[in-house]
Amino acid sequence: MKTAVVDAVALVAVVAIGVATHDASAGAFVRDALCIGGAWFAVAFGVRLYARFAWWRLAVTWLVGVSVGVLVRAAIVGHLAVDFWGVALVFTALFVLAGRALATRL
Repeated sequence: MKTAVVDAVALVAVVAIGVATHDASAGAFVRDALCIGGAWFAVAFGVRLYARFAWWRLAVTWLVGVSVGVLVRAAIVGHLAVDFWGVALVFTALFVLAGRALATRL
C-alpha cells in the first residue's frame, strides 16, 4: 500500500475520532481534515517525503504540517486551543507511525 494513502487514512482517522468524541458536526470533520491533511501533504511535497524517505522528512512533515494545519484551523474558528494542538501532534504521530508499521506487515 502506498505510504501516502496510509498517512491519509491515519490523519482522517485522527480527525474522525476527535470529531466523534466531541460530538462535532460533519462540517467540523471536513474543515479539520482539510486543514490538517492539506497542510500535511503540502509540507510532505515540499520536503519530498514520498519521493525519498528519510526520518527527518517525516519528522518535519509531522511537526510543521500538523502545526500549520492547527494554525489554519485556529484562524478559521477564531481561536487557538493549545491543548488541541498538543493532542493533534500526539495522536497524528501515533496513528501515522502505527499505520506505517501495520502497512509494512501486510
